[in-house]
Amino acid sequence: MKPIYLDYAATTPTDPAVVAAMEPYYSEIYGNPSSIHSFGQEAKAAVEKARAQVARLIGCKNEEIIFTSGGTESDNFALEGIAFAQQAKGNHIIVSAIEHHAVSECCEFLKQRGFDITYLPVDEFGLISPEAVAKAITDKTILISIMHANNEIGTIQPIKDISAAIKHQTSGFAHRVLFHTDAVQTVGHIPTNVDDLGVDLLSMSAHKLYGPKGVGALYVRKGTKITPFLHGGAQERNKRASTENVPGIVGFGQAAELAGGNMAAENAQLLPLRDKLIEGILNTIPETRLNGHRTLRLPNNVNVSIRYIEGESMLLNLDMEGIAASSGSACTSGSLDPSHVLLAIGLPHEIAHGSLRFSMGKYTTEAEIDKVLEVLPKIVEKLRAMSPLYPKR
Repeated sequence: MKPIYLDYAATTPTDPAVVAAMEPYYSEIYGNPSSIHSFGQEAKAAVEKARAQVARLIGCKNEEIIFTSGGTESDNFALEGIAFAQQAKGNHIIVSAIEHHAVSECCEFLKQRGFDITYLPVDEFGLISPEAVAKAITDKTILISIMHANNEIGTIQPIKDISAAIKHQTSGFAHRVLFHTDAVQTVGHIPTNVDDLGVDLLSMSAHKLYGPKGVGALYVRKGTKITPFLHGGAQERNKRASTENVPGIVGFGQAAELAGGNMAAENAQLLPLRDKLIEGILNTIPETRLNGHRTLRLPNNVNVSIRYIEGESMLLNLDMEGIAASSGSACTSGSLDPSHVLLAIGLPHEIAHGSLRFSMGKYTTEAEIDKVLEVLPKIVEKLRAMSPLYPKR
């Protein structure tokens, strides 16, 4: 059996149609979009076509899309750009305790520069309460950032309800409190319309939806004042200097167009596979728990904690069986610390360390899920037999 890839939350394979769309922009249509000659204008037209494709996917105006190098830059741009642009109105920022490090570490950077950061707790399923968000707002609050769905445990946040709570709480304020969501895990996978969600800024990344790595976008609602993150050129309507990554942007546009057409069918395929894997693990391996909400979760995400053994040991054994999974965020895979997300939902360190994340995609088959359910219990049994922590029966 060929190797089984179940780490789509870390990155997805680039769709062959995306690769085909990108290819001419490496050696045939290679002009700089800022150049006024025909080579440049042809490249510029390709960038604008991709901008329209991405905008359609999230239901916004073309000019509200700013292309970036990926989700991390988009998150940093959103937080720092708003913080520095709005600091005359206040210095308070609210985020959840389970944000991606692209948000939380950016908040620590801003904290060192005089901004006040509030980290809101989540419940045992990773959900944040709209009422808790509203209660945390002060007259100094300028920005709230809550991720649309968590990259580790898959829990989908009630972004629309949070937006409504923010608007209600701030109805008498002299300034608007802006709302950002990191939607890197949701754009292209579940419906993500900026007006339905009620957000002012939204981050996304191409390589999470079968596009190329190294390109992403930040949605900025028209009229939102934001300080440029990069300086040195007039690209992206003076909001993001640097020559555009034309092949990458073209690929992002093509991936966005494909995702919009394939989303319903892909979810219909993934939901039963996700549920089969969850039930299979919980029913065949004792002292195992599902992390994240059972139903309010991404259709491709399974995150479980298996007591008495280390997640890393399970990953190595799975890899030897030709199965690729993860223990959480790829951005922290070299860390020895337990996941901040699992600690935030109340897991003790020893259980958080024994966690696995399986994330599926459009190429995942039922036979692959069956193989995991065949192999994983044997791996757990072997590792537990060697573990000094496992109570011998």
